[in-house]
Amino acid sequence: MRRDLPYALSGLALGGLLLGNAALTPDAATVRPVDVALVLVMAAALAVCRRYPVAALGVVTVAMLTVHVRVHPGVSAAFPALGAVYVAAWRGHRSAAALASLVFLGGFLARDISVAPVDRAGQQIVERTALLLGWFVAANVAGLVARQRRAYLEQVEQRAMEAERTREEMALRRAGEERLRIARDLHDSLTHSISVIKVQAGIAVHLARKHGEQPSATLLAIQEASSAAMRELRATLDVLRAPSDADRVGLARVDEVAARTRAAGVPVRVTVTGQPRDLPAEVDQAGYRVIQEALTNVARHAGPATARVHVEYAPAQLTVSVTDDGQASPTRPTTPGVGLRGMRERVTGLGGVLHAAAHDDHGFTVRATFPLGSSA
Repeated sequence: MRRDLPYALSGLALGGLLLGNAALTPDAATVRPVDVALVLVMAAALAVCRRYPVAALGVVTVAMLTVHVRVHPGVSAAFPALGAVYVAAWRGHRSAAALASLVFLGGFLARDISVAPVDRAGQQIVERTALLLGWFVAANVAGLVARQRRAYLEQVEQRAMEAERTREEMALRRAGEERLRIARDLHDSLTHSISVIKVQAGIAVHLARKHGEQPSATLLAIQEASSAAMRELRATLDVLRAPSDADRVGLARVDEVAARTRAAGVPVRVTVTGQPRDLPAEVDQAGYRVIQEALTNVARHAGPATARVHVEYAPAQLTVSVTDDGQASPTRPTTPGVGLRGMRERVTGLGGVLHAAAHDDHGFTVRATFPLGSSA
């Protein structure tokens, strides 16, 4: 609603300008209550034109043509229509914007021809028609340019975010590789040396007892210290080989990514069916990543929308899906980006299937199915 406030204020300002111009124009008719009602309808339509550009464009066009026929306030009746045409072209409805422009110009021209004095009709009609034609062409072109610029900026932002995410993943991978290298070096060198000390101390203690002698306290201390060092070293190697807690992601953290998406302005509902259970680490992480990427795409591309996350545990498979009611439509095919390709590679690499497609009634669904157990 806050985003609609500038449009509502613009509609009221244009309505006031229209009524004021009608009052000051010598050849304008008297403004009646029905004309004021039409102006208010126009202002209400402009208030919602960002969310419903085609419907608002139709209402504004009809209302302003009616006001022009009844009152004849001059070219000020075209200003609200120009604004609605611009918004419709900016939101991607080029055909509707062009059609509304032609309808308004045709109605405006027909009214002028019917009432203009014969001696001045030609000159007035040509001048006014040329002026309005230039304005409507400029409004259509400006809307298209604004849409192209917005698409370009979104593409640049997406590439920057993907590049940043790639750098983070590379940094994490390099950190993991460095941990494994250190673990291998410790295992190959230090573990071997401590093992030799432990074995030699154990042999010395065994031989001493075999000959009926009591092993010295120093020898027993060496044996105990080497055993403790081996235990501590194995624990250290386990920590180095295992990913850190910050690296571990899984379906248990779906609520966190849902909360971040809600903070970005997209309502998200999470549903879990079946009996949650321990999953293979790769499947658990892949399911989380699919949901994370799908919700990111909803926030970026779906426009004003809500999202539903569904996690289904079945005996032989795991299914995760994200469905939204945004702007996607089968009539406008979605070009697979890096995110969708990455999801597909992640899912198919684990023997799963990814389905990503738009709905017939607008919206988009991403569904990933992972085999579990013997079916994997």
